[in-house]
Amino acid sequence: MPSVPAFCACLLLNLPGLAQASLSPQPVPPKRPALEEVRKTMGIPSQGDLRGQQDVVGFASRPDQMARVWERSALLPAPEALGPMPAPGVAALICPHDDYVYAGRIYRQLLPLVKARTVLLVGVFHQYRRFGAQGALVFDPYRAWHAPDGEIKVSALREELLAQLPASDVIQDAAMQDGEHSVEAIAYWLKHINPEVEIISILLPSASFERFQELSAHLGKALAGSMSTRGWTLGRDLAIVISSDGIHYGADFKYTPFGQGGVQAFTEALDHDRALLKGPLAGPVSSDKARAFFKAVVNPQNPDEYRMPWCGRFSIPFGLLLLDETARNLGLAAPTGQPVAFGTSISFPQIPVRDLGMGATAEANLYHFVSYPGVAYTLERK
Repeated sequence: MPSVPAFCACLLLNLPGLAQASLSPQPVPPKRPALEEVRKTMGIPSQGDLRGQQDVVGFASRPDQMARVWERSALLPAPEALGPMPAPGVAALICPHDDYVYAGRIYRQLLPLVKARTVLLVGVFHQYRRFGAQGALVFDPYRAWHAPDGEIKVSALREELLAQLPASDVIQDAAMQDGEHSVEAIAYWLKHINPEVEIISILLPSASFERFQELSAHLGKALAGSMSTRGWTLGRDLAIVISSDGIHYGADFKYTPFGQGGVQAFTEALDHDRALLKGPLAGPVSSDKARAFFKAVVNPQNPDEYRMPWCGRFSIPFGLLLLDETARNLGLAAPTGQPVAFGTSISFPQIPVRDLGMGATAEANLYHFVSYPGVAYTLERK
C-alpha cells in the first residue's frame, strides 16, 4: 500500500512552504531513495523487467475490480460538459489521475476517445525533490507494466527515442517510475479499453519554461521522425495523454485564497479552473498558451513555487509543447484543444468500489477537494 496517499501526494512534497530545493544548484544534493526503499511502498512491487503497481487502494489491481469500475463509472450524474465531445481518435488528452472512486466518471468519458495503439503518457513526477531530479525526461527501463487486465507492453519506440535524444535530456530510472502513481492511474483504463495498447511513460520534474521548450523540441523531432519512418499518424497510430489533476483546495494544501472552504470558496475555485480550461488550454496549441498556463500555476522565476496547485504544472506545459512540436514536424497544423469534461472529488456521488476491496486514499469535502480537467486535442492536416 502506498505510504503517501495518492490524493495528497501532489502537494505534500511540492508546496512552497515545504520546499527544500530550488532550481539553483544546491550545496548538498538530497539523498535519493534506494530502489528497495521505493518498492516497499508499492502495493505490488516491481520485479525483474515488469513494473508493478504503486497504488492498490485508489486504483484497480484485479480484472474483476477493473470491470466493475468501468461499469459503475457510467452511472449518473455525468461530469460537467464544457463542450461537445469530439469523435474518437484524438491526438491527445489531458486526463486526471486521482482515485477511481472520485474521478472514474471523467476517465470513463475521456479515455475511450483514444484509439491509437501506442500511447505516450506524460506523467506528473510528484516526488522529484526527493530524487534531486530536474530539467530532464524520466523514462522507465521496463519491458512491460502490471495492470489489472494483464501486462501492458512498453513500446519498442521508447528505445528509438532514447537513442536520438541528447544524454542530458534523459533519465532512465526504475525507482523514480516505481514511486509514481500518475501514469498507472491512466494506463489501466487504456488497457481495459484496448488490450493491445502499448505505452511509453515519461515523468516531468521541475524545469524552466525555456528548458521545457528545449526538451519538447528534441523529443518532438525524434518522435515525428520515428512515426514518419513507420508511416504512423497522430490519433490513428499514436496519441499523447497528459496526466494532471486540477486545483487542490484546502488548508492542508496551503491554498485557500477564497476562504478556508465552503460553498463560496468551492464555487470561486472552480471558476478559476474553468477559466484555465477555456483559456490557455483551449483552441490551437501554441507556445504562448503553454507559457500562459505555466505562469498561471507556478512562479516562472522559481517553478518550484506554486501559484495555483495543479499537479500538472510541469506535465501540461511540456505535453502541449511536445504535441505542437510533433504535429509541426509531421507537417500538421497546430492541434486544437476542446475542453469536454470537468468535475471534482465532491461534484457527484462517489463511485461504489468498497465492496470490491478498493477505496479512497484521502477524504474529500468542501474544505479539502480536487478538480478533474478533461481536454481533448484534435488536428487537421494543412
